[in-house]
Amino acid sequence: MTSMPLERLKALDEIEKDIAQVLTSASHALAEISKDKPSQKQVDQHNTQFLNTLSSVETELTKHINYLIQVSTGQPHEGSSYAAQKSLLMAGQRLDHSKRRLSELESIKNHYPLPSVPRPAFGGPNSNQSVNG
Repeated sequence: MTSMPLERLKALDEIEKDIAQVLTSASHALAEISKDKPSQKQVDQHNTQFLNTLSSVETELTKHINYLIQVSTGQPHEGSSYAAQKSLLMAGQRLDHSKRRLSELESIKNHYPLPSVPRPAFGGPNSNQSVNG
């Protein structure tokens, strides 16, 4: 499991090298086009290399982005505890919010006491009437 982040970093390093290759291929293609008599074969070769490497970079970056999306949404992945940590953090924040809100309500209740209302006797307001009708 500890090698997993290293593998990801190595893969990102390779992607970075491929991006440099993409730029080099584009540079060579543009340099060839800017010549007085450009070689169509050379331009096509650099263009093909540019497109192939660019496609590879896009594919690999998409894989990494999808992995990061999976991690950030809290879905379980490769034994990570990120989802549990995120859930615990959110529960703590909800608890703090609930405590603050209860404190505010208690303060309001103490500031504006309810008027005392006389309560009717056990039988209610119609206790003088008989049950039989």
